Amino acid sequence: MQVTRLYFIDAVRAFAILMMLQGHFIDTLLMPVYRDKANLAYNVWSYFRGITAPTFFTISGLVFTYLLLRAYAKGDDKARIKKGLFRGLLLLAIGYSLRINIISWLKGYFNNYFFVVDVLQCIGLSLIFLVGMHLLLKKHSYIFSVVLFTIGCICFVTEPLYRNLTIEGIPQFLANYMSKSNGSVFTILPWFGYSAFGAFISTVFFRHVHREQFKVFTIATFFIVGYLLIYHSSWVLLKLSGITGIELLKESADYNYLFTRLGNVFILFGVFYSIERFLKQSIIARIGEKTLSIYVIHFILLYGSFTGYGLKRFLNQSLSPYEAISGALLFMLVVCFISFHYAKTNTFVYNLIRKLTDKLKDYYHGLR
Repeated sequence: MQVTRLYFIDAVRAFAILMMLQGHFIDTLLMPVYRDKANLAYNVWSYFRGITAPTFFTISGLVFTYLLLRAYAKGDDKARIKKGLFRGLLLLAIGYSLRINIISWLKGYFNNYFFVVDVLQCIGLSLIFLVGMHLLLKKHSYIFSVVLFTIGCICFVTEPLYRNLTIEGIPQFLANYMSKSNGSVFTILPWFGYSAFGAFISTVFFRHVHREQFKVFTIATFFIVGYLLIYHSSWVLLKLSGITGIELLKESADYNYLFTRLGNVFILFGVFYSIERFLKQSIIARIGEKTLSIYVIHFILLYGSFTGYGLKRFLNQSLSPYEAISGALLFMLVVCFISFHYAKTNTFVYNLIRKLTDKLKDYYHGLR
């Protein structure tokens, strides 16, 4: 089967990472008095900031599963599966490491902040889940698509059941993946739903992207489905609740941010897929290839990973709107600049970790 590179994906990732940079910077450092929900500019900024995480999860599921399918079509997906599992575990490790405060630990002070689950852990675990599903269903392509779509819907519709979930009796390390009661920023539910929908989209792309008129049809579908999800998904859930008598559907419709945000993601996909030919080899595509290093660098500079000394420590909620906006632009430039010069180091560290892992594996097999 002919395979095609999806260049628009890097542009979507670049947009999402830049939105995350300015969003985290402004949200962390803007003075509370300016967080006025009656202000149109603040509302627009807040709305678009909310698109960032759904985009990251959806695009990660799309990219990862598309690469798995492409490797399987070539007759050898073992290397890609191994790489995917390693990538998932690496994201988990990096996610936790960014919560380490070495100075506090050296002073003998430990707290539960280290166990807080954030976006990297959830994406890493999502990738591991997708590998497992691929192994089970890779010989049944259409069933794989249906299962992914169904899981996405279930994750979203059942959100009221675990919205305020508190888990007792299990280690906090595990509970934090399902409950926000201990400070977790993200939990595997409902966010795995976006990765599942992204993986579903990848199955459609992989089967049909080589066909004539596919791009035109897909762009139109992204815009139409995105519009329907944003403006009519709540109505559909209410109608289904009335027909079936399932109260959960009504509760989901009453606070329907998940399907709405998925609609935003689809609109974003439609926009960037429309202008894909202008994005090949562009700076925005290069930024999209550096999302992990950009995320790590911004976390260190803004939140003070490892040392406790970041911008938040010195400027927390102290900037005016003009200072926050100009600072966010400068912050984006600095982080991106560092990430491009950090690329060789990033590759070196990644390869070093892989070599150490292989040596440990060989040592383990030697003992056996």
